Amino acid sequence: MGRDPNTLLRNFHQARWDEPIIFEMSTPGERGVIPPPLSKEIQKEIQDDGLDIPESLKRKCPPNLPEVGQMRVNRHYMRLSQEVLGNDVSIDIGQGTCTMKYSPKIQEHTANSHPKIVNVHPLQDVSTMQGILFIYHEVERYLKSISGMDHFTFQPGGGAHAVYANASIVRQYFRDKGEDRDEIITTIFSHPCDAGCPATAGYKVIDLMQDPELGYPTLEAFKAALSPKTAAIFFTNPEDTGIFNPRIKEYVDAAHSVGALAVYDQANVNGIMGITRAKEAGFDLIHYNLHKTFSSPHGGMGPGCGALGAADFLADYLPVPRVVFDGTSYSLDWHGEKSIGQVRSFFGNAAVVLRAYMWIRALGSDGIREAAMCAVLNNQYMIKEVEKIPGVTMYYAKGKRRIEQCRYSWEKLKEDTGLGTDEVLRRMVDYSLEHYWQSHHPHIVPEPFTLEPTESYSKEDIDEFVAVLRQISKECYETPEIVRTAPHNAPCHGIKNYYELDPEKVICTWRQYIKRKENK
Repeated sequence: MGRDPNTLLRNFHQARWDEPIIFEMSTPGERGVIPPPLSKEIQKEIQDDGLDIPESLKRKCPPNLPEVGQMRVNRHYMRLSQEVLGNDVSIDIGQGTCTMKYSPKIQEHTANSHPKIVNVHPLQDVSTMQGILFIYHEVERYLKSISGMDHFTFQPGGGAHAVYANASIVRQYFRDKGEDRDEIITTIFSHPCDAGCPATAGYKVIDLMQDPELGYPTLEAFKAALSPKTAAIFFTNPEDTGIFNPRIKEYVDAAHSVGALAVYDQANVNGIMGITRAKEAGFDLIHYNLHKTFSSPHGGMGPGCGALGAADFLADYLPVPRVVFDGTSYSLDWHGEKSIGQVRSFFGNAAVVLRAYMWIRALGSDGIREAAMCAVLNNQYMIKEVEKIPGVTMYYAKGKRRIEQCRYSWEKLKEDTGLGTDEVLRRMVDYSLEHYWQSHHPHIVPEPFTLEPTESYSKEDIDEFVAVLRQISKECYETPEIVRTAPHNAPCHGIKNYYELDPEKVICTWRQYIKRKENK
């Protein structure tokens, strides 16, 4: 049975397996695959090429790996997959600011199994990898058109990594100029990495608070923070509230007037791609998350790529190597006297760049603009529906639109029922929804939840998601105990908030588990 047509709710109960850890399944001598022994010819070739492992690097004993047959391994991981909610089985509108959208399966098959992709190795001669270098070069060309920037590198492993690389470029640029600038300005609702990464790079960070009416800092407050010590501004726009600063060029111009650079965090670009460009706003450095906006599965601790764009005068500072084309063939350019060097091994995540290439080619320029318009339209519709739910409020910029997402608040619900965003979050699982994103800490918006429907989701998806929130709100007012003790239909019950967990009780590895067991 599908959704109840009257309530749009599902009669959902997730699989629950009393599944052991893979190490606990281990049976000595059991094997899934027995590889053939190395032939004498191969052994001799390895030794002749000087590839024999030095004694100092050899293990004293074989690695402690679980010994499990193929059938049991397959069964084990299939069961675990049934205990997980993800984008392929759930509506992931709730991952606000992280752009959890649909990635076409043809991209996955190509990136993960096509022999001409998976068999390419970054250390092989460039003459034998012209295809993947062509794709890199083309994606750079497309992103230059979308952003207006002059150059791109795909070396950073994600958005925050790209922000750190940009902070490093800013630092090296002013060192070369002989200027002592040690301050970075960002905003409280820019991504936290826009403060954290420059701080890690050694900068003093000035974090501007939002104006309640605008939803972002006033131009006057921003200008007051500028000084000859300002090295750069690191701004996300639209911010994590979904509010877009339409006067952003005036902020950039003000930064330039004191000699500072302007760095644009464009991880929240889904609602403006093909509509506004960083170049016209005057930015000097930007980054996109290819693993979000440009259609790879989300890269948190996974396959990420922070595409870093730069204006011409900063090109020499970009990480090396760069993919270049001489009119005949593609190669890797390792030259760059001013370069900040490599920020990651090789030249970036090929699978993510490939997926971006396929997605951009499939949509074209008109399709990318249409995707942005759909993301905005979805969000406007969702806002209208969520605002009707008892207990929900919206902060800042009253009466003004959000772009691609919105940060809401359950503050009123908390005041009325004692139940807030944590309890609603856990109860959602009982209705087949994976979760929602609350917000970064500290929670400036009280009892927050941030929703981002992107361009992928249909009206039916949005209606179902809203129906679940409406039902949970109703339960909070009428039957609060069922919410307080949720989830009930998930593999795990009585879930604690991650920030309440005692680090001394968390065990992340099998080795750690064995050590603690031995010490008891």
